Amino acid sequence: MTNLEIVKSTYEGKASEENGQNLAKYVAEDISWTEAKGFPYAGTYIGLENITKNVFSRLGNEWIDYKFTPEDYVARDDKVVAYGTYTGTYKITGKSITARVAHIWKLKDSKIISFEQFVDSQTVNDAVK
Repeated sequence: MTNLEIVKSTYEGKASEENGQNLAKYVAEDISWTEAKGFPYAGTYIGLENITKNVFSRLGNEWIDYKFTPEDYVARDDKVVAYGTYTGTYKITGKSITARVAHIWKLKDSKIISFEQFVDSQTVNDAVK
C-alpha cells in the first residue's frame, strides 16, 4: 500500500472499529501522536496504548457521533496531510461542534511514525463548557 492508502484506511473504513484496526496495523511501536495545544486532549502521546487511553477512549466516552470527515488529502514522500471537519456532540453539555482540522502523518517503511493535529480548538472548547 502507498502511504496515502495507509492513511486513508484509518479514516474511510466501514466503521470506526475498522479504522482503529487499520491504525493498529500500520502504527510504529513508538509512534508519536500530538493533539493540538488548547484542544481538550492536548499533549504528545507515545505508543498506541497511550494514544488509546488519552485520546480515543475519551473521545468515545465523552462524545456522541464524534468523527473526522476528510475533505481531501495531500501526499508527498513520507508525509500525508488529511484535512476536513470534526463533528460531534459533547455528552455533558449537549453542544455540537463543527471544527476545521488538519492532520499531518509521517510514515517510514509503511509504518506511521507520527501524527500531529491542527484544529480550531476554540470551537471544541466552547462545546465542552
